[in-house]
Amino acid sequence: MPACDLEDRDWQRLDKWLWCARFLKSRADCARLVGAGMLRLNRRPTEKPHAHVRVGDVLTLPFAGRVRVVEVLALAGRRGPAAEARRLYREIAPAPAGACGEEETAAYPAPDPTPTGSA
Repeated sequence: MPACDLEDRDWQRLDKWLWCARFLKSRADCARLVGAGMLRLNRRPTEKPHAHVRVGDVLTLPFAGRVRVVEVLALAGRRGPAAEARRLYREIAPAPAGACGEEETAAYPAPDPTPTGSA
């Protein structure tokens, strides 16, 4: 099956999904944001507007002096009204201030405080 048959069913271009989800006003703006390396897809930086977004992916985006983390809940069939766009994703609450670095998370357990090689 050609890749174009799978687009919008199994995956969607990142710039197209951002535009349909109404994060920016134009698809070109979405492509520029991604191309500038300002976005992470599943914790990995990407500069590819054509990167594939799938349901369940997590996007980290900078907006208005803060970072937004969203989970993709659905692929867009079209760029619809704002209420329709909000159903494409859910906002993931940011970590509390000071939580990065030393606190344990499910993905990153706290380091062992005992140094290796000591008796």
